[in-house]
Amino acid sequence: MTLKDFYYDLPAELIAQDPLAQRSNSRLMVIDRESGEISHKHFHDVIDYLNPGDCLVINDTRVIPARLLGQKEDTGAAIEVLLLKRHDDKTWETLVKPGKKARIGARISFGEGKLVGEVVDIVDEGNRLIRFSYDGIFEEVLDELGQMPLPPYITHKLEDKERYQTVYAKHSGSAAAPTAGLHFTQELLDAIKQKGIEIARVTLHVGLGTFRPVKVENILEHHMHSEFYMIDEVAANTINEVKKNGGKVISVGTTSTRTLETAAAGDGTIKPCSGWTDIFIYPGYKFKCVDRLITNFHLPESTLLMLVSALYDREKILEAYKIAVEEKYRFFSFGDAMIIL
Repeated sequence: MTLKDFYYDLPAELIAQDPLAQRSNSRLMVIDRESGEISHKHFHDVIDYLNPGDCLVINDTRVIPARLLGQKEDTGAAIEVLLLKRHDDKTWETLVKPGKKARIGARISFGEGKLVGEVVDIVDEGNRLIRFSYDGIFEEVLDELGQMPLPPYITHKLEDKERYQTVYAKHSGSAAAPTAGLHFTQELLDAIKQKGIEIARVTLHVGLGTFRPVKVENILEHHMHSEFYMIDEVAANTINEVKKNGGKVISVGTTSTRTLETAAAGDGTIKPCSGWTDIFIYPGYKFKCVDRLITNFHLPESTLLMLVSALYDREKILEAYKIAVEEKYRFFSFGDAMIIL
């Protein structure tokens, strides 16, 4: 299976640059796998496709303001640092631009010295390990100095940081939002609960590995970066009870899906657990836990599009994307959504 098998043509004007004023007013493409029928709704209609006894699984990670703009202490050269993975209290794996200026021993100052980082190692794919020094609490310093790490295809300034967070974001640690969840409002979640649908919370801290381009022609040679996940006893019990009673598990986003499929036993049951996952889901994969998927429209040739194609059928997914382009759906992080039934 080759990379070009997951290519589609997308006009640049369909890449959403701003979130809608009302989260749940985004459009929703509904794909029925049994009939092959495609219909067009709005996201608040998603409740019509969830049944009492089903379980909606959401990723409650919270995006940190992981983008830091600083200067090299010795030359004053501009440096951009993106926090990817925390190694200990003061040390992070980071993506640095320009990397050639961040040799081991280089010191970078942020906020006129409120935060100082020293490059202590160079690791996978040129990522830098940086040890930070600061006064006070790191999260508070980061909140003051950091910016939201919006994807490079979003060029507009985000006026409200919370619009790149889900309304249920809780556990801080992501370098990117689990974007399928951005469509939910608290009112919609309350209505879903009132209808008798369970909601289970899992956590996966989204790293940039999810979004990094696949650089090999044979996709089987691609290796995913590992990301930290957690499933507690309450979530595991809820999911298992729903499965036992014949309900459907509806995963919100590719991150929730990867979390569930990492943790699931062969019979689809889940045990409370935490750890690192580098699971790569592509066509031919047999899903153990996830029955249905709510997701955004993903980049051409991305691992996210490969995952969606594994749940349904690659050619039919690409045909659905073609229809989405014709219908002028909004694509990517701040774009519209689909539900695969």
